[in-house]
Amino acid sequence: MGAGGEWCHAESAGATMLGTGAVLEYRTGMNDALAGHPCTVLVNALHAKSGGGVTYLRAMLPQLATDGRLELVLLGHRDLLHLLEPLDGRIRVHPVELPGGMVREMLWEQLRLPAVARGLGADVVFSPANFGPLAVPNQVIVLRNDVTVGRDEPRLAKKLYWWALAALTWASLARVRRAVAVSAYAAERLSFGFGAKVRVVHHGVAPAFSPDPAVRREGFLLTVSDVYVQKNLLTLVRALAGLPGIELRVAGRIVDPWYHAQVMALAAELGVADRLTFLGRLDEAALVDLYRRCAAFVFPSTAETFGNPLVEAMACGAPVACSNAAAMPEIVGDAALLFDPLDAAAMREALARLLGDADLRGELSGRALRRGGAFSWAATARATADLLVEAARGC
Repeated sequence: MGAGGEWCHAESAGATMLGTGAVLEYRTGMNDALAGHPCTVLVNALHAKSGGGVTYLRAMLPQLATDGRLELVLLGHRDLLHLLEPLDGRIRVHPVELPGGMVREMLWEQLRLPAVARGLGADVVFSPANFGPLAVPNQVIVLRNDVTVGRDEPRLAKKLYWWALAALTWASLARVRRAVAVSAYAAERLSFGFGAKVRVVHHGVAPAFSPDPAVRREGFLLTVSDVYVQKNLLTLVRALAGLPGIELRVAGRIVDPWYHAQVMALAAELGVADRLTFLGRLDEAALVDLYRRCAAFVFPSTAETFGNPLVEAMACGAPVACSNAAAMPEIVGDAALLFDPLDAAAMREALARLLGDADLRGELSGRALRRGGAFSWAATARATADLLVEAARGC
């Protein structure tokens, strides 16, 4: 349990960066937390339900648990905590039963979680999402969702959702001690005038994502993403229509059935439905196998603050072609072919060039391995732990 004690001012050295910002090392002089006692960190996992939120905590929790300055208490949905298993034995778990529905869950987080944090003796709350409970100033949030995409959403309900998320992001930034931005793009796009609180800390990549020289690459294209509007699969299907004989495999959950139906209708109209396969959500081993076997990895998204699949693909040595929008150029550096995600002809041209040039694929594969090796969850956790200690001290 946190020791409390006198608030102090502390300065932390910045993150050492590579290229466009990949965190390699994080040095700090703060080795004592709260007068020599570990600070109690309540990890608010209420937002970790799928996709990147789960990936982030599954990678970060074991790393943070090894930091002697921290004592972790994990709070999450009783029915969803299994997504974060196996858990380090040093982590205390506090499962909660929540009322159904997004609005009710948000109200519980805002109204009940602060009291739970006090009861558990938390020195700081870590909410790895754009927002957390506004009544908890000793908090660190993670800017990982680009809330500005609501401007391009055609459906009113979805647009209102993104507007609400933007308002909560702003309100949280006004209250919290520190915020992690998962890219320089996210820091610039989402700081809302609170840039002094924001520090860029890139995500890492799990060791399982690695090359295997014994595995031969096959002829299919791979993209990894949940299925919804910002993933830009409609444009990718149009590009696929100009690549005769090429199969596209999509690994990810169908989050938006309306958008999935549009993609399937377009694929049928263009005569490529038989070359388009949706694989659903896959486990880590299955993803690694696909990254190793695909001819190339394509990432056509229009709105990403980081893009975990890009780093996973690079770490496996896959030749990459990706969007030149949002954070993608920052993440891939010189290790990918870039294209305009809104231009199907440009996307098709980039993919045709990559698929038709074995030397280019080999060169980009080598660059991908070097670039992917610059991302480390251990470095991400060290930088984040420093911010948590700063926030716990009230600095």
